[in-house]
Amino acid sequence: MGTYDCSYHLYKTRVGLIDIGTGPSLRSSMTTLSKQWIQHNQVAIYAVAVLLAIGVGLGLPSASSVLEPLINPVLAVLLYVTFLEIPFVRIRRAFRNGRFMAAALGMNFVVVPVVVFGLTRFLPQEPVLLVGAFMVLLTPCIDYVITFTELADGDAEQITAATPALMLIQLLLLPLYLWLFMGQQVAEFIEAGPFIEAFVVIIALPLTLAWATEYWAEHSERGDQWQDTMGWLPVPMMGATLFVVIASQLPRVQDSIGQIASVVPVYVAFLVIMPLLGRFVAGVLGMEAGESRALVFTSVTRNSLVILPLALALPSGYALAPAVVVTQTLVELTGMVVLTRVVPAWLVPDSSDQLLDLDVGQSD
Repeated sequence: MGTYDCSYHLYKTRVGLIDIGTGPSLRSSMTTLSKQWIQHNQVAIYAVAVLLAIGVGLGLPSASSVLEPLINPVLAVLLYVTFLEIPFVRIRRAFRNGRFMAAALGMNFVVVPVVVFGLTRFLPQEPVLLVGAFMVLLTPCIDYVITFTELADGDAEQITAATPALMLIQLLLLPLYLWLFMGQQVAEFIEAGPFIEAFVVIIALPLTLAWATEYWAEHSERGDQWQDTMGWLPVPMMGATLFVVIASQLPRVQDSIGQIASVVPVYVAFLVIMPLLGRFVAGVLGMEAGESRALVFTSVTRNSLVILPLALALPSGYALAPAVVVTQTLVELTGMVVLTRVVPAWLVPDSSDQLLDLDVGQSD
């Protein structure tokens, strides 16, 4: 093959540097740009999926029996391609920036539980609502938080490095939080068999396969190509998951929309409070703008679709819990449209003078 005599530049993405030139390099760049387009327009893609799901759920309720068996397979594929975005094989790198890691863990596993417990005091004290709200609000996001951090000009590398620890720790701490906040009620809705089955088949198995795939990709060009191909799927699969879950569950819960809607103010309050607290902590720690924005987004975004399989494994008396979880996703995605603009423009601006003005308790 002949050589290409052309100039090129380096296009930086969160997964590395990609040559943009002609021939194969140009095709690689177009692939990357197409993936970027999907990621940057993911909220619109999800909105279309939700609208279609509502139309099918209300207009063709009989489709529920066809769609419901698809929930677990679709979720398993979604979580596999989502977990592939997490650099498990480089987990030790996450602790190189000890300040950010400590702040991210402290916000998500100390500050957030306190805020969530306080906010849920304003909910009707019905176990079905509380368990759904607790499950989703106590688990930090490990997927699209990276994209939203990028859109807000935050330090996405810090988030990417932190995601393995955030993922593993939340799975360990969630049962403890549920026991602390709900006491003996936990025994009523956590049945060991279905819960363990859901965890193993829909979470642990995709997680293990993703880990193995990353190891394969580190040592094989074919594995690297496979991982790159799978990189197209997180956004389409999340859209498919939203469609299948909402369209299949809506006929069951449409008579309880009022109950489900009662959690929306709590979710909105969480979207307002956590960015402010994240910004305050970042200021106290003296973080620069990109790092501060990353801390804000890891503090506010939640892990709804990773937790959804566990919500679906709850007993029949808790049929509203998955809807409570999915409702948080819809509220959060709407909030991200606002926060990706408000955070860099006002909450964490580039100007160091503005940053100092916003830092509470910082010396003059």
